Amino acid sequence: MTRESLDGLLPAPPTMNDNTLPIRRCAWARNDLLIRYHDEEWGVPIHDDRVLFEFLVLEGAQAGLSWLTILKKRDAYRKAFDGFDPKTMARYSEKQVNQLLQNPEIIRNRLKIVSAVKNAQAVLAIQDECGSLDHYLWQFVGRRPKINSWRTSQTVPCSTPESDRMSTALRKRGLAFVGTTICYSFMQATGMVNDHTTDCFRYGELTRSPRRPTRGGS
Repeated sequence: MTRESLDGLLPAPPTMNDNTLPIRRCAWARNDLLIRYHDEEWGVPIHDDRVLFEFLVLEGAQAGLSWLTILKKRDAYRKAFDGFDPKTMARYSEKQVNQLLQNPEIIRNRLKIVSAVKNAQAVLAIQDECGSLDHYLWQFVGRRPKINSWRTSQTVPCSTPESDRMSTALRKRGLAFVGTTICYSFMQATGMVNDHTTDCFRYGELTRSPRRPTRGGS
């Protein structure tokens, strides 16, 4: 979750569980859609290449916007981008790009759409060279989730040396919309780092079981 999404947020009001005990969440989980995403996906380690690529595209699409905007359009993105299958997206023609630019259900930004196609092509090259996108990306955190211990959302960084290295490496491979802030947001979302605040109920759950399988947002 980017700093723009976090600045000025008060702690999220607690909800009650079945035993009427308060459940505390990260400050940014403040509506039903964000709460569901926070509780079920954010910070859960992902090792599925298709889902990792989906998050790369969506995090790039978020640039200059809010993650809530992207979440609302997520199903439309999956439909428009053929389930984020990089093999299919890598073959998109200029005609298909122009058709995507006419789709009101996604962000109609030519640079972002063209970059998604080029990124798909780059991902195929990574898979061919490294065996999988998962194997390549998880090297930047030593192949296991990094467990942080932030007390408040305001102390969560926008980037780290790890995201700097990921950004530099991806750019060298021809990917776009992979600046260090975008890469760090991607790392948070895909569980490469656990950036739930220490008072959030998900922090303890993911710390105890950081490798719990992801549902991939399905």
